[in-house]
Amino acid sequence: MKTMLRAAAAAALLATGACSLVTGGDLIREGEPTGYLEIRNVSRSASIDVVLVSTCSASTYGLNRLPSGHSIPAGGSYRFTVSAGCWDVGAGEVLSQNSWTQGFARVSVAPGQVTVIQSR
Repeated sequence: MKTMLRAAAAAALLATGACSLVTGGDLIREGEPTGYLEIRNVSRSASIDVVLVSTCSASTYGLNRLPSGHSIPAGGSYRFTVSAGCWDVGAGEVLSQNSWTQGFARVSVAPGQVTVIQSR
């Protein structure tokens, strides 16, 4: 899992316009109902620098979904609009070039509802 987070963070810096195999799939699939995936940083001091979101059927967690240069500060949150259904989510903090923390979850997003993941 650590290798996947590092690879995803590196790929996010290098890749643009990658295919869905690399990105983890589109967050919104045309013609499908949507809901919301909210990442809450419950840490008292650490930021979340990388959020990976992919469809459960994708072979990778994909690329960082946070906007370039954005992180989720301690006590903050970030909300993604996604198609309803099953999602694999990873979140982490980059501590240095060779050190990071991470967590992963599989969640189901219902149409019109907010699914909250608390991360530290």
